[in-house]
Amino acid sequence: MADPPQVRRQLVLESRISAILGFHTTLLEEREEFNPPERPDKSVITDDVTELNPVDGHFLRYRWYRIQSDRKVAVCSVHPTEQATLQCLGCVKAKLPVAKSYHCSPKCFSDAWQHHRVLHERAASAVNENGNEEEEIFGRFNSTGSTTSGMVNMSTSQSNTSLSNGTAALYPAAVTQRSGGETWFEVGRSKTYTPTADDIGHVLKFDSITSPRRLISVSGIDVPGHLDLDGRISSGGTFTVLSYNILSDAYASSELYSYCPSWALSWTYRRQNLLREIVGYRADIVCLQEVQSDHFEEFFAPELDKHGYQALFKRKTAEVFGGNMNTIDGCATFFRRDRFSHVKKYEVEFNKAAQSLTDALVPSAQKKNALNRLVKDNVALIVVLEAKFGNHGIDNPGKRQLVCVANTHVNVHQDLKDVKLWQVHTLLKGLEKIAASADIPMLVCGDFNSIPGSAPHALLAMGKVDPLHPDLAIDPLGILRPAAKLTHQLPLVSAYSSFARVGVGLGLEQRRKMDPATNEPLFTNCTRDFIGTHDYIFYSADSLTVESLLELLDEDSLRKDTALPSPEWSSDHIALLAEFRCKPRTRR
Repeated sequence: MADPPQVRRQLVLESRISAILGFHTTLLEEREEFNPPERPDKSVITDDVTELNPVDGHFLRYRWYRIQSDRKVAVCSVHPTEQATLQCLGCVKAKLPVAKSYHCSPKCFSDAWQHHRVLHERAASAVNENGNEEEEIFGRFNSTGSTTSGMVNMSTSQSNTSLSNGTAALYPAAVTQRSGGETWFEVGRSKTYTPTADDIGHVLKFDSITSPRRLISVSGIDVPGHLDLDGRISSGGTFTVLSYNILSDAYASSELYSYCPSWALSWTYRRQNLLREIVGYRADIVCLQEVQSDHFEEFFAPELDKHGYQALFKRKTAEVFGGNMNTIDGCATFFRRDRFSHVKKYEVEFNKAAQSLTDALVPSAQKKNALNRLVKDNVALIVVLEAKFGNHGIDNPGKRQLVCVANTHVNVHQDLKDVKLWQVHTLLKGLEKIAASADIPMLVCGDFNSIPGSAPHALLAMGKVDPLHPDLAIDPLGILRPAAKLTHQLPLVSAYSSFARVGVGLGLEQRRKMDPATNEPLFTNCTRDFIGTHDYIFYSADSLTVESLLELLDEDSLRKDTALPSPEWSSDHIALLAEFRCKPRTRR
């Protein structure tokens, strides 16, 4: 029997650690439970901030899980991060520890043979007569695959009874997920975890959860430190809207985000971190940008369905895009089925609008160049929903309460200011038609790739663009002339401008994170090379009022990890969320 240090080394080598959720860690050393002493300077460390002792509504929660697979996955004895594909029958025959018999490839087994053979020789010296047992062992494996080389291919021997997934978990009732043949059992609730013999051959997952960002009232009363949406939803006719550019995996390259650890930049990690964040906000309507087609179908739609959301998606068009169609991104809108029902969907393809524009305004000889400039594959998804909660039809009790939600991602290229403005103007004119026909509240959400004070922002917030605005100087196709046509009649207001009007409590703290010149957040996008605001939630002020807003983040807190994305926040943008209430209105 191995002494404790040897056993400890074996557990470390043969237990794989996965950073699927939470913060990546390879610390498997044993540590004693530690209760921090009272510190004279009253400082607070992470060990102090538990669910039972939150600080300003924030806390940390730790969970360790063992992943058990129905496929009985074994781990390579040489490369513990790799799944085994071969098993040495000599080890099984010699009754060596079964974990030492696994290898991930024939080359792995060949390279390790000199050391491996020593194990066989040592075992052979202790073996007496066991011929019948050998026949039984080899006979069992011969029934599932060839063993002439003394190895069994595990891909053809899934019924191998020597493979084991361990004994019962410490907390067998705490099954948190079952997906793709895997079951996750909770095995620990502290900051550190010491692997046991039951963990050999399994993936361990460490999940570190922080409380969501706070929702701050802009009507004079601060909402409690965490999002207690259940209590607030039942009290009246308010609803919440989230807008979030989640950073498509296709764009999350190590070249662009070299400061982010590779494990935290991987989609396997980020998708779970993003899902946990999105679900934690419990928004009634969720507008996501940069959602890959395959990720929508295979992950976000089914996962959010489990939380009661219905999903709608508009993929970008592919006239410019030259990659895999499955990875092209788009806009995804989700809404809670218990709060809203789907009435109608409109899809805006700016490429089609560009074709119509050039056909009408551009001479034939210039059409190709014009389309090359205008066709960028951007889209918008517009959804009309009917509310199921109270206060609908407050100005007319017999009237349905409808809400129109636009979700878009405007072109990113900074040298195409005319294209950005044209796309925003095209979207707004379409929304004008919907508003005129149905006379319903409007929400316009998304990543507009336009800073406050830019022409697109001015058009959204002011309803017009100053003819002398510097952005109008870039108009090689003449699509922005005359400037007087760059108007709309929707009474849109930026939701986050409400923070600029709050001067008490937690609202005052948020006001310091606003730009006083534009009444917009100082930033919603923070990378190493850029910090500024590109994301907005606009609402029609004649029919909706803002009740509360999701708190903004502090730049200093993000810079500890250089920028976004980071292990804590899995996009280069931050999420925006606003709570609205329908109010009596007069028809425009």
